[in-house]
Amino acid sequence: MEKLIRQLNLDDLHYLKQMKTGIEDDYILRVYDRIAGGSSRLFGLFQDGQLASIGGYTIFAGQYAMLGRMRSDLRYRGNNLSTQLMAHIMEEVFSLPSVQWVGANTQVENSSARRVMDKLGLIEISTLYSAISSDVAALITGGAVWQELSDLSQKQEWINQLYIKTGAVFPYECYYTFPSSQALFADADLSQWAFFENRDKSRVLIAKKDYKRNYYLHAVYPWDDLMEQPGLWETISTAQHRLSEKVKSETLIWMDLTPDQASSLPACHPFDLPSPWLLYGTNRSNRL
Repeated sequence: MEKLIRQLNLDDLHYLKQMKTGIEDDYILRVYDRIAGGSSRLFGLFQDGQLASIGGYTIFAGQYAMLGRMRSDLRYRGNNLSTQLMAHIMEEVFSLPSVQWVGANTQVENSSARRVMDKLGLIEISTLYSAISSDVAALITGGAVWQELSDLSQKQEWINQLYIKTGAVFPYECYYTFPSSQALFADADLSQWAFFENRDKSRVLIAKKDYKRNYYLHAVYPWDDLMEQPGLWETISTAQHRLSEKVKSETLIWMDLTPDQASSLPACHPFDLPSPWLLYGTNRSNRL
């Protein structure tokens, strides 16, 4: 059988439409023109002219590459094609001098994708729940809204303390988290992100705007005391309403919660908590 791996272009969409993946209403078909160009690349593995497996990557903050969009034709499964394709893509990505880290996200229940990550030599880094809610009023207890920080240097101090010095995973976008480095925190981004500090200046909430088919207030809070900090949920709710007014559209709340954070929520919490996501990755130095 003749096998070929190559980058897909805009003229290759008909090959994807012919694949039998078992996925109904696959979003890749709707956004193909976007993920096949710009900061993203999509590759295909062909068997005798038939597209049998696809996968790709997107570059974030100039030096992070996230693998993903793995699909295989049901008629070709069991032949290790996804692993072969993704290994090829990893080599392509690490050939880019700017890329320092390569990783992938998959849900805990996706055992086939996890096997591919293991075979690629990617290391499991974190487990996070993508917690989504339209309204957190049920968690509000009457505390005062936290003080918003306007000074860039204050924002930088919090980022340095929580992320740069520790290398902790940071939710850069909804769905996309990365081990921290200075590249994730450009001054232009920090200026756009809202930082809210509690009364004794021991906690900070970061609130960012994101759009993934819906507008989201992406709320970042790296401590486990979600239900112990007066005013936290009031601050999140206030930031949500402010963003809704700004974008003139309904805004949802998105938080990336660790298992400990998720378990600390009360039984009546308003979040949708699907299967958690596992972040895998490796950096350039580990491949040398």
